[in-house]
Order: sequence, then C-alpha cells, then structure tokens
Amino acid sequence: MRGPDLDRERSEQKRSASEFLTLYNQGLPLEFPRATAAFLAEYKRQYADQFKDGFWSLDLHRKKFMDWLPGHLKSRES
Repeated sequence: MRGPDLDRERSEQKRSASEFLTLYNQGLPLEFPRATAAFLAEYKRQYADQFKDGFWSLDLHRKKFMDWLPGHLKSRES
C-alpha cells in the first residue's frame, strides 16, 4: 500500500499570499524573476476569478504566475 503523496498535499494546500510568496521563491533558478507581494497583489487583481476562496496554492497558481510575471515586467518597462 502506498503512503500519502506529500508533494501533492503540499502543492494543493491553501496558503496565504505571504506563504505562497516564500514557497514560490524557494529554489527558483537565479535567472527567473522573483515574486514580490506587490506582484502577487497585481496578479490577484487581474485574475480575480482564480481566487474565489481567497487563497493561493502552488498547484493552481505557481505555473500561471510564473508565466505571467515576465510579460508583466516587460509591460512595466515600456
């Protein structure tokens, strides 16, 4: 019998923005832009439909935020 899938449980756990911020930046390669509280707030405003329960999760938001951030940074430079 298999034990619990701890990675999956960790990934699906509901988190506050500050918890997500810490976990998002952990182990991120140096060439990737870092998340900040301000960027998380902007993302949450832009994609409010993803936050019906008000929480962040690595499973639902990490990849989407990672894809959004570089384009957002470029648009701010223009």
